[in-house]
Amino acid sequence: MEGNGDDHDEMENRTPLRRLDSLDVEANHIPDGMRHSTKVLSKALILKLAFESIGVIYGDLGTSPLYVYSSTFPNGPPSKDDVLGALCLIIYTLSLIPLLKYVFFVLQANDNGNGGTFALYSLICRHAKVSRFQNEEVEDQSLSGYRLQRSDRASRMGAKIKEALEGSPFAKKVLLLLTLLGTCAVMGDGVLTPAISVLSAVDGIQTKVQSLTEDHVVLISVAVLVILFSLQSFGTEKVAFLFAPCVIVWFAFIGGIGIFNIFNYDASIFKAFNPYYIINYFQRNGRQGWISLGGIVLAITGTEAMFADLGHFSVPSVQIAFASLAYPSLLAAYIGQGSYLLKHPENISQTFYKSIPEPMFWPMFVVAVGAAIIASQAMISAVFSIVEQSLALGCFPLVKVVHTSSKLIGQVYIPEVNWILMVLCVAVIGIFRSTTYIGNAYGMAVLAVMLVTTTLVTLIMVMIWRTKLYLAIAFFTIFGAIEMIYFSANLYKFPEGGWLPVAFSSVLVIMMAAWHYVTSKKYIFEADNKISISSLERRLESDLMLNRVPGIGLMYTQLVQGVPPIFDLFIENLRALHSVIVFVSVKHLPVSTVPKDERFLVRRVGNRDYRMYRSVVRYGYMDPAIPHGEFEECLMESLKRFVMLESYELEMLDRGMYIEKAEENKEHSGNVERSSHSTEDKKRSSGSIQEQQSNISERKEEVRNELEFLSTAREEGITYLLGSSVIEVAPSSSIGKRFVVNVVYNLLQRISRKSRVALQIPHKRLMEVGITYTL
Repeated sequence: MEGNGDDHDEMENRTPLRRLDSLDVEANHIPDGMRHSTKVLSKALILKLAFESIGVIYGDLGTSPLYVYSSTFPNGPPSKDDVLGALCLIIYTLSLIPLLKYVFFVLQANDNGNGGTFALYSLICRHAKVSRFQNEEVEDQSLSGYRLQRSDRASRMGAKIKEALEGSPFAKKVLLLLTLLGTCAVMGDGVLTPAISVLSAVDGIQTKVQSLTEDHVVLISVAVLVILFSLQSFGTEKVAFLFAPCVIVWFAFIGGIGIFNIFNYDASIFKAFNPYYIINYFQRNGRQGWISLGGIVLAITGTEAMFADLGHFSVPSVQIAFASLAYPSLLAAYIGQGSYLLKHPENISQTFYKSIPEPMFWPMFVVAVGAAIIASQAMISAVFSIVEQSLALGCFPLVKVVHTSSKLIGQVYIPEVNWILMVLCVAVIGIFRSTTYIGNAYGMAVLAVMLVTTTLVTLIMVMIWRTKLYLAIAFFTIFGAIEMIYFSANLYKFPEGGWLPVAFSSVLVIMMAAWHYVTSKKYIFEADNKISISSLERRLESDLMLNRVPGIGLMYTQLVQGVPPIFDLFIENLRALHSVIVFVSVKHLPVSTVPKDERFLVRRVGNRDYRMYRSVVRYGYMDPAIPHGEFEECLMESLKRFVMLESYELEMLDRGMYIEKAEENKEHSGNVERSSHSTEDKKRSSGSIQEQQSNISERKEEVRNELEFLSTAREEGITYLLGSSVIEVAPSSSIGKRFVVNVVYNLLQRISRKSRVALQIPHKRLMEVGITYTL
């Protein structure tokens, strides 16, 4: 499709605008209240949030003792020195990664109280011009809502890194792909966490019921998962209050049993706090010791949840919950199991359940299954939230998002994703049938997320926090090296299950990158072929056959400037327009939330008599879509508010011009004899006042008429106007581009939901016109 108008208009359409659209600038403005929302909370509220966070965040991390030792030593009983060495690695891994890295560093890199990979990317995009998301404009960096709290210390290296990122299209692509890789790895966790947690918990029943075989354990685990995924449509709000008490009981059990085992078996286990045993462990075991790190790393699975789920709580509450309950309970559990293994190394495959005192077995089994379900629920919910964020940023095919809670915006349910996760979880358990193989896959996914987080936080430290360079390098070197060592150990187990998250993440990255690439190209196409205001005015004034029918037409477009090319197709096909036309642009900003009273921004398109407006509807990446009924009411209120505000601003402008003219008259009259001009000045002043009053009366009448016109049009009904797009590639395109567009994108477009579903448009009031995009 080509732009409309004469040669001058086409040239105007295909060159960057020299004047900023005021709506576009305002659309990127977020109130000062959203500038840096570090939550200032009372001590009582912090403690309440800390209690609630235990059930949501720490289920995955807390269930790791179920399988760590068995995954570390899958080939047989370990020696006493091996047990001490493995425990020493567990202790310092827990202390360095979750406690030191996340609690003291990563949690501080939040985006207005929200965490996760997209939050880190959002912070970087608001500081440097590196965003590749659609509708992002260069004016973002100068607006108050995007300003970040930074240190006053100058950082020459930070400025150089920022300049290098901004000047390199390749670096921008790498940064986006890195972000997508991190989010895809978390989605991989959503498949593996339910599988390994439930299978590990159910597997313990074999220690008491010898007649149950591995097939029975697999079937019971699959049944638990099917029930869990089937209940997702009800949401977690009704049962969420049970999560925290259940997980607290779990931590109390594993901590208490751990302390009991320490004194009941071998208290010399405390020697494992000596780092010497790590060196000794690798000296004695060599390559096998390095391979066993793939099991040790499972002790920190679920750590990323502390940051990813931060938005529902606060930094102090998450820190308190981990430091006061999760960390000491986990240490006690691992030390207690180690003490048991010093006496009974032959029970390595069932360390957790074998180390439980006889009277506590069945209560512990019930609580373990409950904790495993909670851990699975937390990761499933996290995947739903990530998919919703990816949708908002144009990186995921359209799916149906159902908000299951009226109180917590983060609680969503996505049917397609839910059933795909269930099938994948069941397939993983059916294929691998063992926590050892699933653990090999699990470690790869966990470490991929951690490496991405380390890289992005380092960039934030240098560019935004302006941390001293040697401290940022130390952060990246220490934690990056630890995670790379663990990652390499899991990479060695690639044929034994490690391939699964790599394959899964690769498919997701290709899918998300292809979707984002094509949607970005569609936006560029619309921007290059938009209709200029002068062309629009000539078209409307010259087309005598164009009728205006009653009602309001909402025409959706990605553009926040100009008139979209689809508008011309509607005119050509229908030969009629609604009496009121509103160009609606849904714009997602690199902030977490946008207040509802700042959601809608309206400007006029063309002459007042055209009754055409443009509205930008702004969302943060965590904001739910507004239902169409409420959306229509909010939009109408915004239109009326704009009309009244526009009149008020024009009135103030007239008053300012009148005062300026009066001052000029006064100055002029002071240079001549006042007596000879006093009568003339009075007449001139009186005439100006009458003229001003007349203008104000006319304007008030125009406003009254326009408001009545909008109300009448609203009563006639609202019609949604959408373009049904077909994507084509130019004949000269490369093979890679043809594959991305013709194969990957078109396949995703066919199996994904339609735009009307994502925008929550009622089907009976929808009108579509086909448009072809040539990329």
